[in-house]
Amino acid sequence: MKPRQVEVSIPLQPPGAGATPASGPVEPPRDYVLWSLFNVLLGFGLTFLGCFCFPALVHSIKARDCKVLGDMEGARQHGTRAKVLNIICSVLLVLTLLVTIIFIISMVLATI
Repeated sequence: MKPRQVEVSIPLQPPGAGATPASGPVEPPRDYVLWSLFNVLLGFGLTFLGCFCFPALVHSIKARDCKVLGDMEGARQHGTRAKVLNIICSVLLVLTLLVTIIFIISMVLATI
């Protein structure tokens, strides 16, 4: 009778060292280019605040470039900055439009 050979494998890493994190797949950072472009065009077209919205567009384009190059941390930083600037520009645009509409309505009512 021939002796049987059995393969034995010994793990060299501690348990859990090679496991993937429980957070799941990491989503790519957002760049907000369309929102920035909309703010710039609306700012220049309606309220002449496009120059205040232009830095958001610059940071959005930088975030997209970093994402294409694989620099996810740089893309995340520029994307966050673009998001904050877009929020500020959107609030300024809405407030300016509201003040303009209220002014026009008050002028129309004053002439009646």
